[in-house]
Formats: sequence, C-alpha cells, structure tokens
Amino acid sequence: MSALLVERRAAIALASAAFHDAVPEQRPAQVALLGTGTVGSAVLARLQRWQGTAFGRRLQLVHVANSRRAVSDKRGVAFRVPASPVGVAASLDAVAGAFRSHGARIVVDATASDAVAARHAQWLAQGIHVVTACKLGQGTSLARWRDIRNASASSGARYGDGATVGAGLPLLRSLRELQAGGDRIHAIAGVLSGSLAWLFDRYDGMRPFSGFVREARDAGYTEPDPREDLSGEDVRRKLLILARSAGIELESAAVDVESLVPPGLAALPADAVDAALESLDAPLRARHAAAYRDGGRLRHVARLDAGGRVRVGLETLGAGDVLLGGNGSDNRVAIWSDRYRRQPLLVQGPGAGAAVTAAALLDDVLAIQRGAAEK
Repeated sequence: MSALLVERRAAIALASAAFHDAVPEQRPAQVALLGTGTVGSAVLARLQRWQGTAFGRRLQLVHVANSRRAVSDKRGVAFRVPASPVGVAASLDAVAGAFRSHGARIVVDATASDAVAARHAQWLAQGIHVVTACKLGQGTSLARWRDIRNASASSGARYGDGATVGAGLPLLRSLRELQAGGDRIHAIAGVLSGSLAWLFDRYDGMRPFSGFVREARDAGYTEPDPREDLSGEDVRRKLLILARSAGIELESAAVDVESLVPPGLAALPADAVDAALESLDAPLRARHAAAYRDGGRLRHVARLDAGGRVRVGLETLGAGDVLLGGNGSDNRVAIWSDRYRRQPLLVQGPGAGAAVTAAALLDDVLAIQRGAAEK
C-alpha cells in the first residue's frame, strides 16, 4: 500500500471521527495509531469499514503516525504534522498531546519499534492505555516487563497485549483466567511462529528448503529478511510473554534458542541474503531425513517444561503428538495445569496475518472503551 494512500485513509478516518464531539455522552475512546505498515493499514481499513456503525461510534481516531509523518485531528480538522527534525524521540513525546481531555486515551502500537516499546510504561504511568502487537515491550528484558506491569497497576491504565502472541488467539487470556480461578500452570509447548509453521508444513525434504523460504517471503509470511524468523528470536519473545503471563518471571537469557541460520548466512548484509539462502538446504535436508527415518515430522517448537527446561528450536514430533494437528500457518499451543494435567488444553488457529492481528488489536481497544464507559 502506498504511503499516499495510507495518509489519505488516515485523514479520512480522522475527519469522519469528528462528529463525536457533538455527542459527548457517548464518550468514545480516543485512539492514537502508531505504525501504518501491513498491520497498521489493516487497522485503518477496519476502522473505515466501521464508520457509521455502533463499533465506529465507540472510537475516535485522533492521531496516526509512522516513522516519516503524522496526521492529527484537532477540533474536527485533520492536518499533517511534519516529521520532527530531532528524530523519533520528539515525535513520541508529541503522542500524549494528541489526546483531548475527555474519554479514554489509547495508544495502539502497530510498529516493530523498540523506541516505541520503550515508551509503553511511560504512557501507562500517565493514565494512557496501551494496546500492542509488538513483542518488544513484554518479550525482552524482565525489567521492562516489570515496568509495564507496575505502571499499569499504579495508574489503572490497561495494557492490551492479546495480539502479541498468536495474533489474537485466546492464549494469554486463557493463561490468566486459569490462574485467576486458582489453577497452576505446569508446562506450555507450542508452534508459535506462523511463518515457520507454514514452512515445515510444506517442506518435503525433496525440494530445496531455500525455495520454500523465498516463497514464504514473497507471500508475506516471513519478514523481508527471513533470518529474523529462522533465527528463533521472535519465538523466544513469544515464549517469554507466555511464561511471564503464567507467573514464571524468566530473563531472556534463560531461553535456549536454536537458530536455523548458519553462521555464514547470519553474517551477511541484508542485500546478500537471497543469493545465499541455499546454505540452508543441506542441513535441513539432513534433519528432515532423520525425522523421516524415525517416523516423525519436523516442527519448530517452543517449550516451557515442568522440569525447568525452556527451549526454542526444531524438533521431531512422533505420530499422535498434540502439536502436530495444525495446518498452514496455524499456531497450536498446549497448556498443562492442575486442571489439565493428563490431557492439555489446546488452543489452535491462524497465528499470522495482518487482518487477524488488526482484529485482535481492536478487540483490546473496544474492551478498554467498554470498561471506561461502564465506570
């Protein structure tokens, strides 16, 4: 989607939201959207489809920004905010000022920016709710995770993180509700990467693995640099979020991550990666052959075991394994607890895609608006 189309869509959405000022009793939530890439554009598209509906009347878009420009709404007039000459920090400083005094204030982080994630706790401390698909807030250092939790608890502002793992599948909600009911989580295992699930669902050991990687990249299943998916670092963050939500406060270094990227490929600049993807073929062909001999199938799995093992990497799963049921880019996660000791609770569904991620973000936004309206 072109930058011009995204900006035009943002301006239309902002202008169409202005009528809410004439009906203050409805108390729509004010929304500042950060990021207009694949997911952010899907959020804007969903908001446009809601115009004139009950959902649309509950939300008022007041600010849309990316790394180059911003569009804000002041008293019903949409206008462009020039990019800050002093960089990202000053642009993020301006976010809180985009909100008016009435109604819930919500920042929606649809970026993959560490600089934005570093502001989550600050916004929460100011009473601004944060809804995010970015894993860099809760899936990196334990200190940052604690800052977010503490800021939310002290101010009462909510942190909507349902889109960070499983693109909105009820994973985090299930973990939290089990514990709220007195259950204890013993173990979690899952296929947490939609892109790697897609790759190993299709890889047959006969055609080169590199060809599947290019196909997945061109279809938008992987990041533009597929090493980001193949390294396992994204799955590390997801597993940390799940573990911490289950009451196990792990540091990032506690997760043993097996990267599928050979050292030579890892060292290359981004523009040289495509030509060197064939270095993946021989190691993956050997792993596939070994799994086939053992009567199993390769899957990329994240595990938090009852015995304390926390691992992300490629595994051979035997017939009947609870994690083998997914198809395509599905995430499939098993949760063992006091309640689900012998047979785990299974959560499965699409684990990637702009549409489902955008829907999950707006689910959290609407839940916050509904909670604020009920006060």
